Amino acid sequence: MSCFAHPLFDAVRAYGDLLTARDWPAIDGLANRLLLPGKHLVPQDERLLADGLHYECRIAERGQIATRAENWHDLFNALVWARYPAIKLALNACQCMHIAAMGASQRNRAQAALTQFDETGVIVRVRDAAVMAAWNAHDWQGLFVQHAGSWRNGDISVVAVIGHALMEQALLPGRLLVGKCVVVQGEEDAMCVDAVAQAIGHQDVLTDPLQLRPLPLAGIPGWHAPQDVGFYRQAAYFRPLRDGRVYPLPVEPQVEPPVEPTSVGCISRGAKAAD
Repeated sequence: MSCFAHPLFDAVRAYGDLLTARDWPAIDGLANRLLLPGKHLVPQDERLLADGLHYECRIAERGQIATRAENWHDLFNALVWARYPAIKLALNACQCMHIAAMGASQRNRAQAALTQFDETGVIVRVRDAAVMAAWNAHDWQGLFVQHAGSWRNGDISVVAVIGHALMEQALLPGRLLVGKCVVVQGEEDAMCVDAVAQAIGHQDVLTDPLQLRPLPLAGIPGWHAPQDVGFYRQAAYFRPLRDGRVYPLPVEPQVEPPVEPTSVGCISRGAKAAD
């Protein structure tokens, strides 16, 4: 499929054979290929769901990632686990902490933020903070056109696509996608990813959905055609800033290993289908 040549799929390009094979990969074969750290993919079937565990708690307590067969959403989820395990582990630990506090039938704003990032999240690195003024104001012409050179020379760059739902949506021809972003001010891509894992673990980010910056991904130079003046004037996609909306400052990398929050256990009240 030609869509997999898009930059959105750069991080999972090493698994391109799984994405373009004529037959779907079996879940056990996929598990053997990915070799996830302390986790393993298991078929999501009635026998598994009979354990009564919440989807996130099953991952934390048993290391089992419920996976539906022949399902793009879950295949992309597995590939993100393989590519960015520290991010996924931090997200899972935070979800379990909130489940223990809230119960399995309620969700707080932090859980909503964690889920949005898990489904549609993007990590963006910036070297030149000047580009942030345009992004803060939803000045999309400024961010993508006036600062086009910054995207091309790496002063601002997408360093990780975390959202597996975002990848699934990208399979639809012509779909204009919006990523929900955590921004890191740094020099090296891998360090920026580690910084986000640390920040999630310390609960410095993703405590409210409003902390996530929307990024119309088709506006990035080279990510869509055409990108003429008229394209950037599509207000339904390049939305103006809402009154009173303020975004957090970029995360700054710290010199320490990724930290997971301490979970106080999960409540096994009802199973949750794989996200």
